[in-house]
Amino acid sequence: MAGESSVPGDGSAGSDGRPASVGTGVLRTSSHLDHPVEDLVAAKAAQGLTASLVLPARNEEATVAEVVSAYLPLVGQGLVDELVVLDSLSTDRTAARAAAAGARVVHAADVRPELEAVPGKGEALWRSLGATTGDLVAFCDADVLDAGPHFVAGLLGPLLAEPEVALVKGFYQRPILDDDGEPRETGGRVTELTARPLLNLYRPELGRMVQPLAGEWAGRRSLLEALPFPVGYGVEVAVLLDAHERLGLGGLAQVDLGCRTHRRQSQDALGVMAAQVAAAALRRLGLEPEGHAMVQFSPDGHAPRETPLTFVERPPWASLAPVTEAGAALSR
Repeated sequence: MAGESSVPGDGSAGSDGRPASVGTGVLRTSSHLDHPVEDLVAAKAAQGLTASLVLPARNEEATVAEVVSAYLPLVGQGLVDELVVLDSLSTDRTAARAAAAGARVVHAADVRPELEAVPGKGEALWRSLGATTGDLVAFCDADVLDAGPHFVAGLLGPLLAEPEVALVKGFYQRPILDDDGEPRETGGRVTELTARPLLNLYRPELGRMVQPLAGEWAGRRSLLEALPFPVGYGVEVAVLLDAHERLGLGGLAQVDLGCRTHRRQSQDALGVMAAQVAAAALRRLGLEPEGHAMVQFSPDGHAPRETPLTFVERPPWASLAPVTEAGAALSR
């Protein structure tokens, strides 16, 4: 059953296995099992809403076709009106495999072509708002090994059930596969070592959000188009903080999606990701980044390696001039 976190404590699970509350306030927390597809289709039709599913993808030829195939039945069932793979400057066969699997593929550079496309997850998500038309927009990662329709149904459920909810974050068990294909550890290192400490210290209400950086999330277009999007990995924490600032905890919800498996990333890659997450969060706390590079060291010789960092943020979509005819064609 859907409910609200209500037991103060240290973040341990409640009797039903869901996370207990921390501090004051409530956060709507439910399971994907609370949101059957047939009920959502009926609610969507009754409210006259449309829904878009976006899969941002960069060089995901190994998994994108299977992910598209997992979600495509939702189009036939009427829950999703359009399934779009937003190809973020891929150099492999991501676009071809996604199209062959049945997705509509949109290349990042073709959305608002007057603005040069840059690599980055946030860039792909921001441009997807110009390539889709749904009143509700769900985002799901394209590198997941066990995607299923329940991911999308779970994310759209609270938006269709609660008019005041405008942003939904997924959470899940998240085993990580090592190079040999075996689960070796649990994901969430950037969440636990960067995002969660910052949120608990400076936005404690959001400390009850299980996975604030989850790649599976959804929102109302009216909210998403009103927010700036960092072009990199800071996008999820930025949208969460901005939505909370506008709507309070009552405008947010989270949904247990079960299990989500993905590949392991290196510590260096996660360090760069953590820097982008921290910069986006701290900017919203009034602290601008001064450095623009991540210096890391090799374990064998301590030789420094420098990775440039970008903290560019795209403006709210609603603040832009109307799209060109070429851009409008992408949304049809």
